[in-house]
Amino acid sequence: MPETIVSDLEGSLLKEPDPFSYLMLVAFEASGVLRFAFLLLVWPLGRVLDMVGLGDVGLRLMVFVAMAGIRESEIEAVARAVLPKFYMDDLDMEAWRVFSSYGRKVVVTKSPRVLVEWFAKEHLRADDVVGGELVVNRFGLATGFFADHGCSTDERVRKLFCGESPDVGQGRLPCCSSVQSLCKEHLYAPFSDGKAYDLPLSKPPPVIFHDGRLVRRPTPSTALLILLWLPLGALLAAIRILVGLLLPIQAIPHIVNLFGGSIIFKGTPPPPNSGILFVCTHRTLMDPVVLSVVLGRRVAAVTYSISRLSEILSPIPTVRLSRDRRVDGERIKQALSEGDLVVCPEGTTCREPFLLRFSALFAELTDRIVPVGMNYRVGFFHATTARGYKAMDPIFFFMNPRPVYEVTFLNQLPEELTCSGGKSAHDVANHVQRILASTLGFECTSLTRKDKYRVLAGNDGTVPDSKDYGGRILKLVDTLIQH
Repeated sequence: MPETIVSDLEGSLLKEPDPFSYLMLVAFEASGVLRFAFLLLVWPLGRVLDMVGLGDVGLRLMVFVAMAGIRESEIEAVARAVLPKFYMDDLDMEAWRVFSSYGRKVVVTKSPRVLVEWFAKEHLRADDVVGGELVVNRFGLATGFFADHGCSTDERVRKLFCGESPDVGQGRLPCCSSVQSLCKEHLYAPFSDGKAYDLPLSKPPPVIFHDGRLVRRPTPSTALLILLWLPLGALLAAIRILVGLLLPIQAIPHIVNLFGGSIIFKGTPPPPNSGILFVCTHRTLMDPVVLSVVLGRRVAAVTYSISRLSEILSPIPTVRLSRDRRVDGERIKQALSEGDLVVCPEGTTCREPFLLRFSALFAELTDRIVPVGMNYRVGFFHATTARGYKAMDPIFFFMNPRPVYEVTFLNQLPEELTCSGGKSAHDVANHVQRILASTLGFECTSLTRKDKYRVLAGNDGTVPDSKDYGGRILKLVDTLIQH
């Protein structure tokens, strides 16, 4: 089989030939709703330009609107943390199987290279990515223009191969790029037809860590629907939060359906105030609150890095950990001596169907462990992000038309499977992770909180700036009082 392949991204490896929806994601996540709305207004003009044969001009216009004035670091963060999930959902698996079977692999994209490179190299295993280079000014802001390197995309591909022609070009008619003309052989979709490729059934590395607010890829129709829903969603969120804060927690399960929500629970919860440690999977910041609603009592929750404002607004007691193992152990023991407690040993949320490695600390502190599987479904907005304004997380959750939570109580661990039964704390933590993953249909991983932030932010695993203005205000008030 030939050794080198050049493939178009849009319309070939991806089913969608138009990069517009990915530019919409950059506009929303890196800038905000106003730019998101303005880009949607520009979209019809881009379509008209494309229909009259000026598609390249239309694309450049939309890139300018989507990125002009945004910091390059913000664009790179969105490319790492948000876009891969949507690219993966749009991936043509047959095209990828063919692409992945070659030795040297090159991806050609209409989009700015910075948007595609992380996904192409980490998940498609591409060796090189050829696309437009954004011009960035001396302040680190994208100008929205493509750099003119004095050579076309075709010439840049030829330079990658030292003037030689790539063996195979992969595309989809009629939208394949002119790069295909450089190749010795051409493959066009559908890739499962024609030649009999005897290729193993394989999958690209999955996207485990995903950030950003939007649940759906914002195609023009979806983007319009989101914009129309935002004012009503904000009003609905305010009503839901106010009702939840004012009513007794025992009444919430009976009225949640009246406000468009739904809580589904399975299994039998233990009796109250028995010193039980509920060990939960961590999907959103709402996990302990929803668990308390199902139990009909306010159960204290261990928190790691939520904003001070979120703690103040929380309808349940919170126990803030310091990440000092000795100090945290004492705080958890003290909380358990006063009643039940909720802990999420993954240490951070994970949206995809994977469980991060469980910290073993909980298993060292008690043998009264009840595993609880938490999961949620939303239509428009994710409830938790690693970047952005942490205090907005519950608001975005309640802005969804019909947020649904699923709570599954498992049986309390028998003594022989706890530390009292001779098991190590790590064995107990791994066992709880496995049974929860099996219950939810998830996969276990050995990845940690640091791995998440290393992937999403490209840093050393430290928590990125959460923009916790509520916490900053509280610190300022404390300082004024002290002086």
